Amino acid sequence: MIFSLSELVSWLGLTLFEIWINLMSYFIFIVLLALKLDQFTFKDNNDWWIVFSPLFVADALNSYFCVIVFIRQYMEGMVKSGVMRGLWSLISLLLLFIFKYLLCRKLTGQSALEYSEVLSPVFILLQLIAIRACQLH
Repeated sequence: MIFSLSELVSWLGLTLFEIWINLMSYFIFIVLLALKLDQFTFKDNNDWWIVFSPLFVADALNSYFCVIVFIRQYMEGMVKSGVMRGLWSLISLLLLFIFKYLLCRKLTGQSALEYSEVLSPVFILLQLIAIRACQLH
């Protein structure tokens, strides 16, 4: 079953621009990951931070975009919808950032966390998306 764009936008709480930013960052991340795993350009173990840098930049851009959208909705008098959208964006971006940060620390050997602990923000986000999807339908 393939979801339509409108379903993805409503379930994930992302705009088309945010989805586009994420897709571009994932593309760059995959290219850097392939180069890292092939040991073509990155030789050091700390180069995982370079590989993950497009994902962190995308999080920063999406956070900036969400702040702009919140300010615009507040200025237009849509305070409740702006706060709800801002809160959802804050929670989802924060959980994804924590996951990427913990995974990068795990891969560089700076952390002794288990992978189940590293993936716990993703599990929480999946539960929140399921609750949001049930509320919308």
